[in-house]
Amino acid sequence: MVKVNEKCMLCAGCVGICPVDAITLYETGIYIDEKCIGCGACIRFCPVGALEE
Repeated sequence: MVKVNEKCMLCAGCVGICPVDAITLYETGIYIDEKCIGCGACIRFCPVGALEE
């Protein structure tokens, strides 16, 4: 499962790129739920490297 680190700027780019809609943006941060299949699309898309396995 993918995790969000402290580099996240809440740009929400990962929310739209997730093929299984496992990522939700809240005012306080990004939440990745159990639907995550670990495909890495969000990791490759993130402009600041805020997502990791």
